[in-house]
Amino acid sequence: MNLYDFDHTIYPGDSTLDFWRFCLLRHPGALLSLPGAVLYGGLFRLGLCSREAFKGRFYRFLRHVPNAEREAEAFWDRNLSRIYPWYLERRRGDDLILSASPEFLIRPACRRLGVEGIASQVSPETGALLGPNCRGEEKAVRLRRARPEALVEEFYSDSLSDTPLARLALRAYLVKAGQPQPWPGNLLK
Repeated sequence: MNLYDFDHTIYPGDSTLDFWRFCLLRHPGALLSLPGAVLYGGLFRLGLCSREAFKGRFYRFLRHVPNAEREAEAFWDRNLSRIYPWYLERRRGDDLILSASPEFLIRPACRRLGVEGIASQVSPETGALLGPNCRGEEKAVRLRRARPEALVEEFYSDSLSDTPLARLALRAYLVKAGQPQPWPGNLLK
């Protein structure tokens, strides 16, 4: 099995931010939650609130998006073609994508790619976080829970925060500017 991060790894950007922009064009009322998101974004940058608190506040825009799951499908109708070609050439049916983005957003892309995905549990109706953000060590926890006997051949991510998953793989790659490179060896010890 090969593991992949999603945003900035096989998808050239942040799918959550791109989805937010997509929703703003279709549902301008989603802008009503912007002031709170900006405030919490500043607090997060200053270390005064957690990543989960910031994300929970940011995701409140979903309260103004009727049927966010249907919107996610429409988003991928337009954006799935942006998946990096290098991934499409390597893709296998037993691939697993692990992402900090909301599961309801990642699920349609995974289904269309013919792979499975694990992502952050977020209510598409309210934007509430329904569990820990699927990032860093939490990705490794979620992998062990879903596939306790998994043999990870290769792992790809754009972020060193995913080192816990890189350590589980036989080979790990850091993706920079859409190009996989060997993971820095000193971080795998």
